[in-house]
Amino acid sequence: MSLQLDKLLLGYDKRLRPGYGEKPLVVQTDILVRSMGPVSEKNMDYSMDCYFRQLWVDKRLALNVSMANISLNIKMLERLWYPDTVFLNGGKSYVHMVPMPNKFFRIHKDGTVLYSQRLTIRASCIMRLEKYPLDSQTCHLYVASFAYSVEDVIYEWRFGRKNSVEIAADMTLSQFDILQTPCFNTTMPLRGASHSVLTVQFYLRRHMGFFLINVYVPCCLLVVLSWVSFWINREATSDRIALGTMVVLTMTFIGLDNRNDLPRVSYSTALDVYVAFCFFFVLATIIQFASVHYYTKFGCGEGPQLVMCISKQVELEQIKEDQEDAKSTDTVGENSLNRTKVVVPNIQRESMLFKCWNCFFGTRNVRHNRMFTNVLGLNSVSKIDKLSRIIFPIVFLLFNILYWCTYLTD
Repeated sequence: MSLQLDKLLLGYDKRLRPGYGEKPLVVQTDILVRSMGPVSEKNMDYSMDCYFRQLWVDKRLALNVSMANISLNIKMLERLWYPDTVFLNGGKSYVHMVPMPNKFFRIHKDGTVLYSQRLTIRASCIMRLEKYPLDSQTCHLYVASFAYSVEDVIYEWRFGRKNSVEIAADMTLSQFDILQTPCFNTTMPLRGASHSVLTVQFYLRRHMGFFLINVYVPCCLLVVLSWVSFWINREATSDRIALGTMVVLTMTFIGLDNRNDLPRVSYSTALDVYVAFCFFFVLATIIQFASVHYYTKFGCGEGPQLVMCISKQVELEQIKEDQEDAKSTDTVGENSLNRTKVVVPNIQRESMLFKCWNCFFGTRNVRHNRMFTNVLGLNSVSKIDKLSRIIFPIVFLLFNILYWCTYLTD
């Protein structure tokens, strides 16, 4: 066998392709994808680990032996001609070298050469992110000869367009599903000459689970949380402002954090639209409270009007206390009774059960505070709050229906 190999190399010129000066050499190719990822939106590229196989016929290497083929050491390939195959859209790709170079070289007795390598390919992938993260992407891989035009080398898929790119059965991606891997044969002009190019398209559909848990659900909960202010007394200014400010800041943090993994594109993504509308709803609750707060202060005001209201309340409470004292001692004068009937004809006595409740769980000023707030118009529910409790959820529900129907439609 060693003598046969030595005879093959006598007069063999690896600088000339097989069949030089004749018809173009056909190089058949197939790919087995073992793993894929990560797919980076920020860098617009993807990586994959694969077995890349090439097969061509070199009649100068035909052997007169009984064996069908001979597997040789990869160093033998350095003395032979082999295609200068490149990935046109490739980046930092490399051959696995641990523990030994992951290359395979076999010669059939009719001169057919099979060359297989285990590669990690990093290739560019131009993405359109208008529907991110509800999108599907198509990443390409272009295989061609670096120097030989179609007049010298033609690339073909070894097992046809449907079966030449195989995906490992146990391969899974963290963020995508591979839907299809169609293959094509094309011709491209490169460096002033037409080159034979093999094209693979990886159709990828993104998983939504991560974004539902980390973005969509928190944004919805924050919007619902902002509606709690509609049930808070409109006089509780600090409470409602604190709630609105906290929700706005949280929404701002979520919006900025999600942009870290995306390139600085000039258009808005579907995620940006959703976060922006949620931010708008949260901001609208603060604007809504501003209008409620304005009308709350308009009826009573501050300064002289507030003093007048308080003085009326004190006078009314004093009258009621005089009335109760008169009923308990039966020594109330006619003037006091007449005055009481004129001023407070609608005062109702609390039930015994209500008095017991206030005795154990209330404060000494429960009745005083209730009458005081009723006179000033405080603790009353604003009509704007009542309408907001209905309008805000309905509008947000309609927005979600429109959003999901728009972006989930292919």
